[in-house]
Amino acid sequence: MSFAKSVWKILVAIKDGLVLLFLLLFFAALYAVLSIRPAPGQVKDGALYLPLTGFVVEEASEISPTAFLSGNTPVAEYPARDLSRAIAEAATDKRIKAVVLDLEAFGGGASVHLSQIGAAMDKVRAAKKPVLVRSLIYTDDAMQLAAHASEVWLDPMGGVVVTGPGGSLLFYKGLIDKLKATVHVFKVGTYKSAVEPYLRTDMSPESREAMQGVYGAVWQNWQDEVKKARPKADLAPMLTDPEKWVADSGGDAAQAAVKSGLVDRVGDGVDFGKRVAELVGADEDEGLGGFKSTDLSIYLADKKPSKAGKAIAVVTVAGEIVDGDAGPGTAGGDRIADLIDGVTDSKDYAGLVLRVDSPGGSVMASERIRKAVERVKAKGLPIAVSMGSLAASGGYWVATPAQRIFAEPSTITGSIGVFAVLPSFENALPQIGVTTDAIRTTPMSGQPDILGGLSPQVSAVLQGQVERIYGRFLGLVSKSRGKSPADIDKIAQGRIWDGGTARQLGLVDEFGGLDQAVAWVAKQAKAETFHAAYVMDAPSPFAQFFRQMETGEAPAAGSHDLAGALAARQQGLLVRLEADLMRLTTDGGIKAYCLECAGEERAAALVSDGQARVGLFAMLMQFMR
Repeated sequence: MSFAKSVWKILVAIKDGLVLLFLLLFFAALYAVLSIRPAPGQVKDGALYLPLTGFVVEEASEISPTAFLSGNTPVAEYPARDLSRAIAEAATDKRIKAVVLDLEAFGGGASVHLSQIGAAMDKVRAAKKPVLVRSLIYTDDAMQLAAHASEVWLDPMGGVVVTGPGGSLLFYKGLIDKLKATVHVFKVGTYKSAVEPYLRTDMSPESREAMQGVYGAVWQNWQDEVKKARPKADLAPMLTDPEKWVADSGGDAAQAAVKSGLVDRVGDGVDFGKRVAELVGADEDEGLGGFKSTDLSIYLADKKPSKAGKAIAVVTVAGEIVDGDAGPGTAGGDRIADLIDGVTDSKDYAGLVLRVDSPGGSVMASERIRKAVERVKAKGLPIAVSMGSLAASGGYWVATPAQRIFAEPSTITGSIGVFAVLPSFENALPQIGVTTDAIRTTPMSGQPDILGGLSPQVSAVLQGQVERIYGRFLGLVSKSRGKSPADIDKIAQGRIWDGGTARQLGLVDEFGGLDQAVAWVAKQAKAETFHAAYVMDAPSPFAQFFRQMETGEAPAAGSHDLAGALAARQQGLLVRLEADLMRLTTDGGIKAYCLECAGEERAAALVSDGQARVGLFAMLMQFMR
């Protein structure tokens, strides 16, 4: 019997070994296949075709294979610089007869990024080439892009829905009181409203003042851009009395858009395709309405960026700044500091541009990035910061070592302030029959105690730390901007500013985008010829494979009428609710974070995080019953 058991164990061990060997060989083969880069397809004479089925972002996030395999299909993300480069290249490419954008499944993007793409579209039109755009529904973001087109097409069942920035914010004091939880807030700054959702039931007057000013400026910039790009557009009827605007066209929203000069022609996808085919040639293989075209990936592979002259390193800080190696798409402090240190250690770069598109986050991670930039500065290399749609709070912290700061008029920046939030449940637990008792050898034993409550001593220590870090923040900005800490304090206090006002206040040196920042650094480095060299982590073959497989569309893609489009714009509120509650219960540490900037954050990231946050929200709802 024992002999049989021994033989059986040997057979099982052999079986397990063979299975393991098979798996190792399988994944080794898969890795080898993914590592092989296929030759790019050929660019056709025809249109550069850009069907945008997701979000325009500063930096695309890396897809997690586990998330993909779990069935949570990621939403497509398009780096703004890829789109703008491809469109600009098409202006002088004799093979490209027209640029075509399909925005039916477009999820949107930050105004600064859309302006960048719009400027590239203007170059194509200046080269006497047509730019055509179609969509079922034009929201604010889609309309901003469409304004730069020579022909704007609208589906007869669609319309234009421009609402302007604004909407409801979420406040949780009533929920927190109902749960009998206690929220301990440690902050500095009259305008640091990131903590207001946990303390109030509405906006403070100071927060309302700051947000109204910033979003008013961003909205005015949007209108100015659309009117300049499309002079015949009459926005007033739609913005002042949308009900009458549609009624005057017999309830036909598409015709109302035509009469206002917002769109040029009404037709479905087939009609649009036939029109493009008239300009660039038909492609019978694509069926009815098919036209000759080249897609974005093939075109970018064909049009490699120039590497002539000296290399100016560009390191991107995109998304919330967090501790660790997170990213891309999230600004992991250790990861980005390592990238910047690579610039310091290399002899290949003549200077550094830090591209910032972040609402801030962890103070410690922001400081790691800032110190890495200081090490580049100590090497004697010129440094500039290029602000994207956001460079607020921790996003401004990392910008302080720069010798020159560039921003756009619609950039949201400032928010110079810090805070910490800790919940405790000493009053909530007895409601469900749970009590606490403690043994303490010092006033700090067991602190901070989220179950039994925070002691006065630990509260005082935390408030002192927040005030000390705020003082350091003021000192960094003061040194960077050549002003006294007292002068900086007057424009700090956690208040956000639009790029135009920030320039007037001296928080920004010059209007301009990434190209202008690179050119400035090159000039300081005395480089007559130069190119931008993007310093980034090489994507894993697995991530590249899953990115190619992604098929998800933006949430708005499922909205096939005006009512659905309006409803889809509000879906983010539910995700924001869960995100805010998760931040309250899980995000420790002192933060330099701009909650007011959340409207400019990448919606795709919020959507992808939503599934993970359902559990917390459901738990709270159960507790409230």
